[in-house]
Amino acid sequence: MTLAHGLFLFAVATIGGALNTVAGGGSFLTFPSLIFVGISPVVANATNSVAIWPAGVAGAFAYRHEMRNMGRTLAVLGIASFLGGLLGAILLLLTPDTAFMSLVPWLLLAATLLFNFGGLFTARMRKSPLEMSDRPQGPTTVSFVLQFVIGVYGGYFGGGMGIMMLATLAMMGMTNILTMNAVKTVLTTVINGIAIVAFIVAGKVIWGPALLMAVGATGGGYFGAFASRKVAPKWMRRFVLVVAWAMTAYFFIKQYAGHFLPKH
Repeated sequence: MTLAHGLFLFAVATIGGALNTVAGGGSFLTFPSLIFVGISPVVANATNSVAIWPAGVAGAFAYRHEMRNMGRTLAVLGIASFLGGLLGAILLLLTPDTAFMSLVPWLLLAATLLFNFGGLFTARMRKSPLEMSDRPQGPTTVSFVLQFVIGVYGGYFGGGMGIMMLATLAMMGMTNILTMNAVKTVLTTVINGIAIVAFIVAGKVIWGPALLMAVGATGGGYFGAFASRKVAPKWMRRFVLVVAWAMTAYFFIKQYAGHFLPKH
């Protein structure tokens, strides 16, 4: 890794950490940046998971007061997250780089659509009669299975899984956004935590970029909390959407443009 690459990754991770604090979607920057500097897709995804995990731990600690009465929910959904995240990580490790690279545009598109329309999706789930009641219910078989599926996706790729979790929690009857974000942050940390253990054991993490980006993302997240008081989240969200659609378009062009160009 050159000095220029290191400075680039640190800057991108700092911005990504700030975005995660204010509006979410920092991985739309951090994951592609690792591919841009020449890291293979599977290793880039594994390295990105390590880079963003410390910021998630810090966020979970910051939400500790909102989780005082969520012990059973965290325990049950945490088990689902652990099992799903481990399975997703194993599936990623079994995926060849060429196959994963062909999936990247579609994974980014799915994540971008979730980020774009996640608010509507969450609102609709909140109205779903599946597990609604006048008071929020504890986890059920349905929510356990849904969280397991989210965990598999999170261990494999992860973009947009926070939106999926908020929808599941809304379906359970939760309405307090601080509590929902707290639970989401803890479960995300569990998923990424077990996934990076699998990645480390498999030797798929490049530690230089991972540690550098972890410092940048953590610092960016800290200062992003202050920025959130100055900048309206909707503007940050719009910026993330522009980046997300640009990254999605770039990887579609990179992956498929050659199939449509005339042969010489």
